[in-house]
Amino acid sequence: MKKLLTAALFTALATGGLTSAAQAADDVTLQLKWVTQAQFAGYYVAAAKGYYTEEGLNVTILPGGPDVAPTQVIAGGGADVVIDWMPSALAAREKGLALVNIAQPFKSSGMMLTCLKESGVATPADFADKTLGVWFGGNEYPFLNWMNKLGLKTDGSAGGVTVLKQGFNVDPLLQKQAACISTMTYNEYWQVIDAGVKPEDLVTFKYEDEGVATLEDGLYVMEDKLADPVFEDKMVRFVRASMKGWKYAEANTDEAAQIVLDNDATGPQTIEHQKRMMSEIAKLTAASNGTLDEADYKRTVAALMSGGSDPVITKEPVGAWSHAVTDKALQ
Repeated sequence: MKKLLTAALFTALATGGLTSAAQAADDVTLQLKWVTQAQFAGYYVAAAKGYYTEEGLNVTILPGGPDVAPTQVIAGGGADVVIDWMPSALAAREKGLALVNIAQPFKSSGMMLTCLKESGVATPADFADKTLGVWFGGNEYPFLNWMNKLGLKTDGSAGGVTVLKQGFNVDPLLQKQAACISTMTYNEYWQVIDAGVKPEDLVTFKYEDEGVATLEDGLYVMEDKLADPVFEDKMVRFVRASMKGWKYAEANTDEAAQIVLDNDATGPQTIEHQKRMMSEIAKLTAASNGTLDEADYKRTVAALMSGGSDPVITKEPVGAWSHAVTDKALQ
């Protein structure tokens, strides 16, 4: 039976029993942004390869889902570190939840709009008077910034766009309820293809290409906890092991996909889908050593502050990241 394994348990299976070192390891709980899939391969690989154990850590990985908000989990003390997109994290920070980015494994954005060519959308100018599928729960912020940049209202008024609150599936496109839907290069786009739609019948708009991309999967902790040297040291070790896992996953995509699948307790995932996803994910993480690039951060902040009459954040965050953790992890 497939089941989630902590780093210590991985070691136990490999050695035939829990060692005293594993038993004495520092516990870390990681909350994923979504369900177990190759989007989070680096962490599962770090556990499977014993990288966490080597750093004296016992890491428990909690899958996410449609009803799991990482910001709420960490606010309630349910995790030490969470994976979230920067727009969501900064929006939560402005509302009083003092999240701090301690590492940024994803350098590039995988988000895009995927449109049916028959809907008449060939360029972003054609979005006007169309229905567009949008993910919420914090994922809507890059979209809203893009529409503001295009001068398109999102209230369904004439000349603007009608927003369809999209579930985490591709049904609105397949059922032609929307001209375009939100997809990720590594996941939902391929669900559309697997449903029988030919690539030549689709038009895609990558947020990166349109100049409206914001930073995605980063590692966040509570600011006050970083004041504790013991906690900071634990996060340094966690980041170091996690990035080692990511670099291994990038270089061994098929093996990483199998490790992810071995940890999927839900059942519907397939190795073919995870291999394809891992190949795409590797493109997004390849340019990162874990350090948050300040230019990328400022670009994301600028995008979130340019929301017209309803910006995501109203002021540039102060202290929203910590290079100390990644700097020490890279030493």
